[in-house]
Amino acid sequence: MKASIPTYQLQAFTCQAQAAPDVFVPDYATGRPRIPLHQPYRGDYYKISLCLRGRAELTVDLAPYVVTPGCLLLATPEVIKQWQHVTDDYDTLSIFFTREFITHHHAATNRLRFLVAPAAHVCQLSAPEAASIGASLRFLQQKYRTPHVQRTHILQNILISLLYEVASSYDQPLAASPAATPRNQALAAGFRQLVQTHCTTERRVTFYAAALCVTPKYLNALVKEATGRTASNWISQAVVLEARTLLQNPTIPVCQVAASLQFADQFAFSRFFKQHTGLSPTAYRQVN
Repeated sequence: MKASIPTYQLQAFTCQAQAAPDVFVPDYATGRPRIPLHQPYRGDYYKISLCLRGRAELTVDLAPYVVTPGCLLLATPEVIKQWQHVTDDYDTLSIFFTREFITHHHAATNRLRFLVAPAAHVCQLSAPEAASIGASLRFLQQKYRTPHVQRTHILQNILISLLYEVASSYDQPLAASPAATPRNQALAAGFRQLVQTHCTTERRVTFYAAALCVTPKYLNALVKEATGRTASNWISQAVVLEARTLLQNPTIPVCQVAASLQFADQFAFSRFFKQHTGLSPTAYRQVN
């Protein structure tokens, strides 16, 4: 049986009777999602959340974070999340939204580089910053719950304003060349989305180049220009992250992890994993 990390759609956090939404503002007073968020998962959405009270401990791509009052949490679609512990009094102002919701009418979001690869997924805000972003989230929450014929456009514009406000708080540029053109940045972002979807089955640069209608040489060059890393490095690191996450579960045999990641056999997987981490899969399990 194939081992895999589940990807939840935004609808999983809403009433199941609803059609799949592009934006969702939860009301945690009425209940929380009944999905196993304590286990590794991905989502097909962005999430921005401001902690009001309580404490949560989570990992994002296996990096640990602690969320306390005044912390801003940003979750992007490609990351692997796992909530290790959440206190009973944990409360947030949150918004979930899809990539399509903010890009369909707003090309300016290409300039919001923190949405592509944030330097950190949890940021401690100053008291004035937390108050300002909290007010914006409450205003968005009010409009979300108010019926209006132009509700979608109203929410899109409020959200774009919120994103620019959040961007100034993060203030963390990508490790990218300033010479990277908007087209190359867009292609690099598309490449990363494809890697997220296909890294468990495709490790060839040629596959991603064909999907983006460019040559492998050009893809490697533009990804290196936009991110500072080659396309092959992005693919390898995505596979390693997937492997490390699966290896965290001691009930999954190494041979099953190898098969799930489309390696010819356990020995080929072990060679690949040791080449990129310095440890064999078995040794990695022993120290984690």
